[in-house]
Amino acid sequence: MAALSIGITTTSSALLSRPTLRRFRPTRISCVTWDPEGILGPPQTGHIARKEFQRRLEKDSDAREAFERQVIEEKERRRAVRESRVAPDTAEGLIEYFLDTEAREIEFEISRLRPRLNKEFFSHLKFEIGQLRFAVSKTQDMEDRLIELEALQKALQEGTEAYDKMQVDLIKAKESLTKILSSKNIKETLLEMVESNELNRSLLTILDENIASAQQGNQKQAADFMEKLRGAVLKYMTV
Repeated sequence: MAALSIGITTTSSALLSRPTLRRFRPTRISCVTWDPEGILGPPQTGHIARKEFQRRLEKDSDAREAFERQVIEEKERRRAVRESRVAPDTAEGLIEYFLDTEAREIEFEISRLRPRLNKEFFSHLKFEIGQLRFAVSKTQDMEDRLIELEALQKALQEGTEAYDKMQVDLIKAKESLTKILSSKNIKETLLEMVESNELNRSLLTILDENIASAQQGNQKQAADFMEKLRGAVLKYMTV
């Protein structure tokens, strides 16, 4: 079987442009649905509607090709926008950078700038919030700025926590996948991993990445194998 890459690619983020204030719309961040590429768009509701859309893509080749083309075009557009942005060197500048970031890009920017989102940065953000919160007299602009900074603080704190947890989970998932692929008895190994709670959504994410990589490389046999393995993992996860 062709070699598979057991890895993950993390792949940029809204708000204030003086003198006009714009509301920061924080995005809920979850490790399970972490999508720094943003290609999937906002989470969709309605299980039946999603299934119907998937069935349509499977049956309608023209719709599938149009959808795939749209995904590629959107990915390229967002890549160009991300590459055009340069993060400032200072904490003050980085705050403005995030305030000028689209909500759906926050996850990408957190993954790209995680080393910069350190104690020093959050201390500066907290200090500015404190100055505004306890100001003797406040203008409407100050009130608006405070609301945006508090929303930004919450989004970045939740986002960095989710990102850090995801990194830990993905490292464990890579180890789990290596364990499965090197096993002489995959079924027996999966049963052992069920008992030790090693089968999780992060492992499915790694499998999805490898399936996509194999398909892009025209490695049909490898892709088929990983698809079957994913089905087995999902089966044991829900048993």
